[in-house]
Amino acid sequence: MAEQDWLAGQFEQNRQHLQAVAYGMLGTVSEAQDAVQEAWLRLGRSDPGGIGDLRGWLTTVVGRISLDMLRARKARREVYPGSWLPEPLVEDSADHGRRVEPREVELEACEPRLSRPGTPRRGSPGRPVVHRPSP
Repeated sequence: MAEQDWLAGQFEQNRQHLQAVAYGMLGTVSEAQDAVQEAWLRLGRSDPGGIGDLRGWLTTVVGRISLDMLRARKARREVYPGSWLPEPLVEDSADHGRRVEPREVELEACEPRLSRPGTPRRGSPGRPVVHRPSP
């Protein structure tokens, strides 16, 4: 039982790295989480005594699982339903326990555009319109 607890602790220490590897290959957070979960299941079925470098082993397993998922996606000819960009990956910040709402991420992404006064816009072809804040 102590060995299983040690494995769980080691896995949790490497979870963020594993999710980053899977996300980089798959492009979606949900598929990356699925790949990491599958790696945990495979670790439970393997002999941990025969693993010399657990982080390397887990990285290899997540990479292979991600490749299998990409092959399956290609075989099914799935089309990514969203935009061509991968979904945003929200990293933990100083307020680690705080849940980040999707709307907050959208507002933070729009914030730089909203804070630039005097951005030229076009109202009709050939007529630039500049929106400036009132004094």
